Amino acid sequence: MDGQRNSNSSQTTSAPILIVDALNLFLRHFIANPAMVSTGYRAGEPAGGVVGFLNSLRWLIDTQHPSRVVVVWESGGSARKRNLFKEYKAHRRPQKLNRYYEDDIPDTAENRNWQIATIVSLLRLVGINQVYVQDCEADDVIGYICRYKFPDRRKVILSSDKDFYQLLDAETRVYNPMGKRYVLPEDVFERFGVKPHNFCTAKALCGDPSDNIPGIKGVGFKTLAKRFPQLASEDEVSVRDIIADAQSHIDPKGKGPKIFQRIVDGEEILLRNWQLMYLDTQNLSGNQVKRIGYAIDNFKPQRDKMSLMRKLVKEGISSFDADRFFTVCRTYLRD
Repeated sequence: MDGQRNSNSSQTTSAPILIVDALNLFLRHFIANPAMVSTGYRAGEPAGGVVGFLNSLRWLIDTQHPSRVVVVWESGGSARKRNLFKEYKAHRRPQKLNRYYEDDIPDTAENRNWQIATIVSLLRLVGINQVYVQDCEADDVIGYICRYKFPDRRKVILSSDKDFYQLLDAETRVYNPMGKRYVLPEDVFERFGVKPHNFCTAKALCGDPSDNIPGIKGVGFKTLAKRFPQLASEDEVSVRDIIADAQSHIDPKGKGPKIFQRIVDGEEILLRNWQLMYLDTQNLSGNQVKRIGYAIDNFKPQRDKMSLMRKLVKEGISSFDADRFFTVCRTYLRD
């Protein structure tokens, strides 16, 4: 498996790489943005996912001035993670319909797929790098890109997913479009009491209800920060380190906090949780790594303003400033 760092990305540059968790951004606008198709056979159908996605992207390019945008699309989930834990992400709540629409709502799945396909087509016309790798999660792809393709470049990850907090460092920040704010390493420490490089270890103990991953009973971030202060240090602390420390604190007479015994007894769960949550190469096959590398290394930006305009007219999307979007992409995107 290609886990070696990309020597071509070691040159430091002032312009960041913008990495987009595409489905995360799309669903936020698909659910809430009231924009509609104005003309054509789809007139009156929702188009908020397209308009909101592109507007958010345009704003961030215009404010961050990245030299490259990498949009990573979800491909149906990770077979490896489901094989590791069959209940992973089970029983997810169905997506909510846009709250602005009343009774005459088109088939949600068909409309959603059309909006995503439209975004993909439009991004190809403005020089934006898109990555889609089958049978793995966008989270793992983004983790690999950050750790191995652009390790020494400044990076902004566009997502509301807290899983990316483990990637935060001096060169990497997260922009949360829901909170409309940047998340920095010091923010994670202030909120959770652990350093970003130990966030995944802490989360493996706490679990993640949103992904249906159970943790250790009675364990939360505040408890961890109190009982295991090493998680707030500059040292990288593994799950096995926490288990060993918990073992040393167990009272042979059964007195004292029960958290230590629970952690020791939950060793198998904790090691599984860490493997599910840690963003690196363990949940990617060698072929998937090669496909990610190929999509990044062989990308050559192409721009076609007339085709962009024609596509928007054909799809009946008028509530979007395509001229400004194209100009911003042409101005800043160079890689």
